[in-house]
Formats: sequence, structure tokens, C-alpha cells
Amino acid sequence: MSSCIKNTSFILTSLSLLTLFCSCKQSFDEKDYSAYFQGEIISPQENYVLFCKDNVVLDTLYLDKNNRFFKKFDSLAPGMYIYKHNPEYQYVYFDKNDSLNLRLNTRDFDHSIIYSGRGDQKNNFLMDLNTKNLLDRQRMYSQFDDDVKDFVRKNDSAHAARIAYYLRKKTEIGWDKDFDLYAKTMLDLHYFSKKEIYPMAHLIREKKDVRKQLPPDYYHFRSKVDFNNEKLSDFSSFTRYLSVMLNSVVDENEIEFVRTNSLDKNLAKLNVVDTLIKNQKIKNAVLNNIAFLYLLDDQNINQDEKFLARYFELSTDKSQHNEIIQIQTAIRNLKKEKRLPEIGLINTTGESVSINKIIKKPSLIFVWTKNSLGHFEAAHKKAAELLAANPEIEIFSINLDTSQEEWLRIMNQYHFPQIKELRALNFQEIKDKWIITKVHRCILLNADGTINNAFVNLFDTTLSKKIKTLNQSK
Repeated sequence: MSSCIKNTSFILTSLSLLTLFCSCKQSFDEKDYSAYFQGEIISPQENYVLFCKDNVVLDTLYLDKNNRFFKKFDSLAPGMYIYKHNPEYQYVYFDKNDSLNLRLNTRDFDHSIIYSGRGDQKNNFLMDLNTKNLLDRQRMYSQFDDDVKDFVRKNDSAHAARIAYYLRKKTEIGWDKDFDLYAKTMLDLHYFSKKEIYPMAHLIREKKDVRKQLPPDYYHFRSKVDFNNEKLSDFSSFTRYLSVMLNSVVDENEIEFVRTNSLDKNLAKLNVVDTLIKNQKIKNAVLNNIAFLYLLDDQNINQDEKFLARYFELSTDKSQHNEIIQIQTAIRNLKKEKRLPEIGLINTTGESVSINKIIKKPSLIFVWTKNSLGHFEAAHKKAAELLAANPEIEIFSINLDTSQEEWLRIMNQYHFPQIKELRALNFQEIKDKWIITKVHRCILLNADGTINNAFVNLFDTTLSKKIKTLNQSK
């Protein structure tokens, strides 16, 4: 009897699935732009997902008790959208009447994303392409050791192979021209970025300036990039390439090919953007990014006014002007000899901690996220090495994005007893007050708790020298 029940259940399930798949081919009214988006978030960090377009939140999709969400859109224009589950985000493309089901695990956000339902194939292709690019970026730096001829040959060959894969999938899936814009952009700009990076990376790694050895047509790929397509203004493949390209353009015009005055470099970037990009929306977005990174990287506050004067002259986005000024203010609050702004912190026993009350020695603070446990381990090993070489200091590790339970589980899995572990209670608070934008960031504090340097890279080769100076300032 039980086997009959199992067989009946299987038949019913099969019929249900068949009905579902058949329904995917149902016809829709020409004026019907309804769409569905549902999904499951494994190990959620919050109880909702934000659904966005053009940096505007269109809807908040709340998770139920099973960590699932469901949304029917009565009318959803075809195009690229973003869903955010802090601190991560990813893209999803909707055609007319698509019905997408998402499954992701926050412990391995990008690599775990799987779509099913109407419209799944093109989105799974995009995620597969994204994963291939991520893996390639992790190992691309050794490619920059090659001489010009070998680098160009290998990069062009890899690009051609990826194009063949893209063309095969395009034929199989049959996506439209609008989606193709994003697929081709993600594909091409990954390889274009590597060509932009190569001359400077080769100089850094091999101590050889190869600019005069580049083929005459080396930079011709730039003519294939549409810098004024508004649909790409918030697409990370495009914005990432723009950042790399601007650095490359400024560097290639330097006679000595060295990073000189940060103000001059960034003023040059603003001027290149003004010349290159005519679409004001894209121009504003790129100018904002340059201003943000400049304020983070350059601590010569006396030069800010000259830079911002040119930025305000070129940017027409008044709302972003206010945000840039707020960032400038936050950075000034982190300048040398000030104290770190208080944020919500908790220790492994569940007690609240004040950062300004626990500093008793020269100290180093670094941060990590559960979404990159490889970085977590590398950062802790680096910190342990620094501590062994500098036993006079204390090192604090701050997690940005776990629950107390998950944090303690990770702490029990890895053992770094010499490092003092803390957890931030509010990611947005530490991001805004301490300007945490990169996981490699660390902060150096004097013995009295005042700031020595709030903007240091944990893996900077000169960090040990900075710590020695810190020790002398006790």
C-alpha cells in the first residue's frame, strides 16, 4: 500500500510539474506586463530583500518563517534590476511576463545563486559568466608577469574562447537585444580591463616599463565601448571598467609612469570624464565615484577644496553633492589624533564594548565578512604574524555581518586566540562612521586610543614600518 502511495505521489508530482512547465509557454496579452519574483534565502542576514532599479528601491520583499519571499508585479518593465540582501547584491533580468524563482546561500552569495522558472536560462548564464570572471580575477595577476607578446596572445585567446561560449549560449537560449547588451558588456569589459591594467601591473611586478613595446593598436578596444549608454550607468561590469580605464589613461600620459600628486591625478580624471562622457547621468555617476575614492585615499584635507570645486563644477547631481560633503565630514572625523566614533560592538561573551575604553596599547583594527572566509583566514594569519613581530601592540578583529550564533561558530572553527574578536551590531553604522568600504582596510591607534592612521591596507608591504612608528608614539 505504501508503495502505491509513493507511486501515486510521484505521478501527481510529475503531473504538477508538467502543468507548471506547460504554463511557462502560456500566451499573454500584449498589454500584460505582470511578472513574478520569488525565492529562498539560506542563512539570511535580514528578514527582507530589497528590489531596486537605478539605485532606487522599488519594493521590499519580506521573508516568511521559511526564509522565502514572493512578489507578483502587476506591471514590470523588461530590463535589468538589482536585489539586495545586505551587505550583498546581485543582478536579475526580467523579460515581459517572466516568473523567476531564486535560491541563494548568503555564506557563498555569488557562487550559490540558482534561478528556475520562466526566464531562468539567461539569468543563470549571466551568473555563470560572473563566476568565470570572478575566478579569473583571482588568478589574473600572474598573467601580468608575461612580456607584452605573451600577455596579448593569452588574453586575446581567452577572450575568443569566452566569446565562442557566449555565442553558443545566445543561440541556445535566444535572448533579445536588450539582454545581450548586459551579457556582452560583462564578457568584453572583463578582458578590456585586463588590458588596461597590464602596463602598470607589469611595472609594479617586474619593474619594467613596457608602454613603448605595446602594439600600435593595443588600445583600439576602447572604441568598442559605448561610454554614453544610460542602461549601463549602474551596471558593475561597466562602472568597474570605467574606474580601471581612467587610471590607465592618466597613468599612460605620465612621463615617469609613477603615481605622483593624488590631487593632480584625480583632477585629470575629472577632466577626462568631462571630455569622454556626454550623457550627464553617466557622467554624474562616474564623477561621484572619483570623488568618493579620492576623499578616501587622499588624506591631505587642505587639498580637498580645490578638488571639490572642480567636482561641483562638472557634476549636476545636487543630491550626491550633499552625500560627498557628508563623506568628507566623516573622513575628517577619522583624521590623525582624533578618536574613533563610537559604534555598536559586542564581544564573544555577549557584552557591549566601547572601542574608546578598551584601547590600552598601540592597536591595529581590521575587519572581515563571512562572505569571504578566505579573506578572513588570510587576514587573521597576517594579523598573527604582525603580532608576533610586534608583541607590544594589540590587534582587534571586527566582523561586519554575522549573527552572534554564526559568529561564535566561525570563531570555534578557526583558532586565533591572540587576536581580540569583536562583532559590529550594525553594518550600516560602521560603514558610515568608519568609512568601511574595503575588507582589506585596517586602522592604527595610538596607546591612548587616538587615531594614528585610519586608512591602511592590512596587506600593505609597508605596514610593519608603520607599526614600528606606532610603537614609538606610545
